Amino acid sequence: MPTSTENRGPAWLAAAALLATLTGCSKAVVLNPAGDIAAQQGDLVVTATLLMLIIIVPVILLTLLFAWKYRQSNTEAEYDPEWHHSTALELVIWSVPLIIIIALGALTWISTHKLDPYRPLDRISETKPLDPNVQPLEVQVVSMDWKWLFLYPEQGIATVNEFAAPVDRPIRFKLTATSTMAAFYVPDLAGMIYAMPGMETQLNAVINKEGTYKGLNSHYSGAGFSGMTFKFHGLSNEGFDAWVQQAKTEGKVLDRASYLELVKPSERHPVTRFSSVQDGLYNRVLNMCVEEGKMCMHHMMAIDAAGGAAYMKKVGLNLPDDVCSVENADRVVALLDQRDSQGAVAQQ
Repeated sequence: MPTSTENRGPAWLAAAALLATLTGCSKAVVLNPAGDIAAQQGDLVVTATLLMLIIIVPVILLTLLFAWKYRQSNTEAEYDPEWHHSTALELVIWSVPLIIIIALGALTWISTHKLDPYRPLDRISETKPLDPNVQPLEVQVVSMDWKWLFLYPEQGIATVNEFAAPVDRPIRFKLTATSTMAAFYVPDLAGMIYAMPGMETQLNAVINKEGTYKGLNSHYSGAGFSGMTFKFHGLSNEGFDAWVQQAKTEGKVLDRASYLELVKPSERHPVTRFSSVQDGLYNRVLNMCVEEGKMCMHHMMAIDAAGGAAYMKKVGLNLPDDVCSVENADRVVALLDQRDSQGAVAQQ
């Protein structure tokens, strides 16, 4: 059945106006961030886009020009069916893209090293140099199902789904995960970095403006992925000290027992603060041995490096095939610790 098209014009105009309104709600954070590392990454996006537009814009314009000039109704357009080659045109077609590729390659090489997430910061912002006397704020990040745990070893506190840092102070993140790989991302702070079980990644960044910013897991990680977000507070030094003191006053104790309860999967977990953290908890999380009696991964790797089962028999521990069992873990760890202490004494 034919339908009327009388109202299509106003409908399209309304849709376009609505789209413009929605786009106006965004501040385009990737191109206008509050942190220096994210700002440099945003500049890289703009520069690369402009370089590529050197090719894209002329191609679009020439396509429209050719379509108009050589239209069927234009009988005055020059037509040369024998034309097949132009040296000048070939030079333009090949040289310009080649120059752009070289420029993009050089830009990528420089920025890949300069913005390496493992590389310590060499400045606070474009106009502010790095004070060599200022120590980076260390934040240990643990990705869980489906929440974020932040530990502050210097301050002795921890938080869930919330973290803070002073403005203009370098931040050094150390990240790991409990089960599923996740992607830690604060658009205003820096680029995305993975958090993986049994592994540690690092990220160096700085925030230059006070405010509250959104953080998220940028890669799908299961049922509670949509709620795996957190708030990042950029604070003054005084504000950060007050935030730490509030956590110490209101928070609970984060030990191995409370951690094992926290690590259980939960969705849209509320902000939680811990006034103190058991010593070595992050290293146990990283080495996947928070549970009592479970051997840590670094101990397993030390056994493998020393020769595996043959090494264990050599030192007098005739263990069953499952050398990582709870029953044998304490004996093996004690042996490795004894060996390490003896080695340290011998070096002295």
